[in-house]
Amino acid sequence: MKLIETLISGLSMGSTYAMIALGYTMVYGIAKMLNFAHGDVIMVGGYMIFVTLSATGNPLLGLLAAVLFCVVLGVTIEKVAYKPLRGASPLAVLITAIGVSKLLQSTAQVVFGTAQKMVNVGDLGYLSWNGLTVQISTLVTLGCSMVLMVALSLFVKYTRTGRAMIAVSEDRGAAQLMGINVNKIIMITFAIGSALAAFAGLFMLMKSPSLTNTLGAMPGIKAFTAAVIGGIGSIPGAMLGGLLMGVVEAISLTVPAIAPYTDAIEFIILIVILLVRPTGILGKKRREKV
Repeated sequence: MKLIETLISGLSMGSTYAMIALGYTMVYGIAKMLNFAHGDVIMVGGYMIFVTLSATGNPLLGLLAAVLFCVVLGVTIEKVAYKPLRGASPLAVLITAIGVSKLLQSTAQVVFGTAQKMVNVGDLGYLSWNGLTVQISTLVTLGCSMVLMVALSLFVKYTRTGRAMIAVSEDRGAAQLMGINVNKIIMITFAIGSALAAFAGLFMLMKSPSLTNTLGAMPGIKAFTAAVIGGIGSIPGAMLGGLLMGVVEAISLTVPAIAPYTDAIEFIILIVILLVRPTGILGKKRREKV
């Protein structure tokens, strides 16, 4: 029973990593850039939940406010910081992304201070069955994350906008010649990724109610690692990588001898997978045009 509880907890945490990883992998797949400020959008969503909860006491309103604010923030970041660099070198875009990340962290520190904020999104209690005890919040996180990820997959596969995303990802120039508004598609991609980051912020606060301006730093790095493990640019790969990271983390934390080295173990797995399969588990080799 203990193993099952650990696996459920790991899948729950992994589904949160997967939601964050989807933001990384979609932006990379479509805009061909690494948005290292994505993890800090989670932190901004957390603070929006904190502010709304303090005013209304309603976590659902907090989630709605966080999603709306993060969508606006993501679109604004894309228009102000990244769109002018559309034809610039990858290094220039990477440095800009790091700058945006530090700007968001510093702004949150100025506005909310350095002290931890405790965010009580509500205790849902525990569920017990045949000796198996699991937090209901863990099941809610797992269930909601899976629904959102399946909905995103269906959106990309079966809607006109989703097919346009695939076209831009495959060949931006050809997609533009076919009448697809590439700038609009990239903006929608940032909006979707930022909305998922807001959900991830809520799920992280359900697991640990402490909030600081660096809330999204390490989860963002782990989610990026998950995206690379699964295959950067692949939506199913981001899901698989996130779940794998969560399960490995949960199992490692239950073994006292290796618990302090959990983060190192996760990054070692990344190195091993890239040595065996450089494109990631579900990644595909792309032919670069000359």
